[in-house]
Amino acid sequence: MGKSKWVTMKDVADLASVGTITVSRVLRTPEKVSEAKRNRVQKAIEQLGYVPDNTAGALSSNKSRVFGAIVSTVNDSVFAQTLDGLSSTLRAAGYELLLTSTNYDPTVEEDALRALLARRPDGIVLTSTSHSSGVKNLLKSVNIPIVEIWQLPSQPLDIAVGFSNFQAGYDMAHHLIGKGKKNIAFIGGNEPGNDRGRRRRDGYIAALADAKLPPIIWPSEDQDLPSGIELGAAVFEGCLKVNPAINAVMCVSDQVAVGVLCEARRRGVEVPAGLSVSGFGGFELAMSSGFDLTTIEIPGREIGVASAKALLDPEAARAKKVIDVGYTLIERGTT
Repeated sequence: MGKSKWVTMKDVADLASVGTITVSRVLRTPEKVSEAKRNRVQKAIEQLGYVPDNTAGALSSNKSRVFGAIVSTVNDSVFAQTLDGLSSTLRAAGYELLLTSTNYDPTVEEDALRALLARRPDGIVLTSTSHSSGVKNLLKSVNIPIVEIWQLPSQPLDIAVGFSNFQAGYDMAHHLIGKGKKNIAFIGGNEPGNDRGRRRRDGYIAALADAKLPPIIWPSEDQDLPSGIELGAAVFEGCLKVNPAINAVMCVSDQVAVGVLCEARRRGVEVPAGLSVSGFGGFELAMSSGFDLTTIEIPGREIGVASAKALLDPEAARAKKVIDVGYTLIERGTT
């Protein structure tokens, strides 16, 4: 027989050398259990990564027909495309999707994961690839497919579907350098849970190093600033104070780029002659805002569809381990 999908109450009881009734009491009425037994049970729960089953009843097939997803944000339109591709493909196969967001707060991920695992999903999708030891321990305790998306980690927990944010960042910086820009700033990616933004920034730094140019990064890690369009507008002045000679801005997302472009327009800065601006994502927002934005276009819906297929047929996906959907650098009028 294969490994059970889930750590059971009996597994906890066996490790703690108590009965399942004692484990149940520790979870429901701990005051009725001696301190010594409580401590043994709690230690076993932590060691095994046990999550109580909150489902109404177990199906004979041992399948919940539900998958879970923990995303960094639901505000980005490309993430919305990914979720649409994911949920529609799963629904066509007779599954539903449970969704929760961390809002780029890595401390939220473990609680969100526990809540999802309590529903006994048949698989989990994660947009973050940087996880706490607690999250990793929980994921190791279950025998279900885990799909990390929007990034290609060097060592996936199980299956990865995405693209190289590092290489995309490198390519965009190289594009700006090829336009003769030598004072190129990078804006964004400083949120603690935004590992994708950090990888884009790392690619930018590497490209500038290869060209023997100094990086100009704004804001710094310890600054608490708004995100999206507001961030682009707020830090534009800060960038110029750091280096008045800045003649190109590479933004972590299209939303940030739109903010920079709005502020540049307000100040009468000519784009791209006075300032080149690039984005990331291929969001409809950038085009609908009237800016002909140079950007990295991501196949967001394709990531969702490929992730759903990996959940539905994990053995085929595990044979590949990493599924690279690629990206496209689209040069437009802002560079």
